[in-house]
Amino acid sequence: MFVRAVYATGDPAQLGTAVRALNTQGHDLLEERPGYRGAGVFVDHDLGKLLTVSWWESEEARHNSDEVMRERRPTLLEPFAGTMSVENYEVAVFQPGRRPLTGGGLRVSRLQFEPAGAEQVAKTFQTGALPRLEILPGFAGTALFLDRGRGRGMAGTLFADHRSLVASRAGQAVVRHESAVKAHVTVVCLEEFEILHAEVRGG
Repeated sequence: MFVRAVYATGDPAQLGTAVRALNTQGHDLLEERPGYRGAGVFVDHDLGKLLTVSWWESEEARHNSDEVMRERRPTLLEPFAGTMSVENYEVAVFQPGRRPLTGGGLRVSRLQFEPAGAEQVAKTFQTGALPRLEILPGFAGTALFLDRGRGRGMAGTLFADHRSLVASRAGQAVVRHESAVKAHVTVVCLEEFEILHAEVRGG
């Protein structure tokens, strides 16, 4: 599968307005697009950050949806979004969650690597990191997104609740360090979000 990630920052007091628009108008727009396979909405209420991820059955389906979504996105995120970026990725690894995720936590690592090493990054995550992440208390799913051409990626791990998210920090830090060394990856950003919605169909 393929994903489109939208990252917006703005006034925390306006975040709720954007979330409501995404959950109504934004949801309906996505559901109408061929090849749509689900979405996630993640927030940091304190700092005013919003991350949305839409899942698509093919690169073509994602591309075909972009014209409509690109036109409507600014309106949906007004007046919250002071900054906004959009990135496209291939889903290199996906381990679905096994628990309800609303109210849980998401930890995201943003990655950089040499494009020629993309396959090694995916293999290291699949065979090395994933088995160790799965045994963390409260683990509720994980995914690795790659932009092979640009040498960029996102690794996200879901936890059943905020307590599990906090408790996993030390354990996941070890996994992150060892995996980054083995895969020759640079972790350029680490963030945590609250899960408002997370659904993937046919994963």
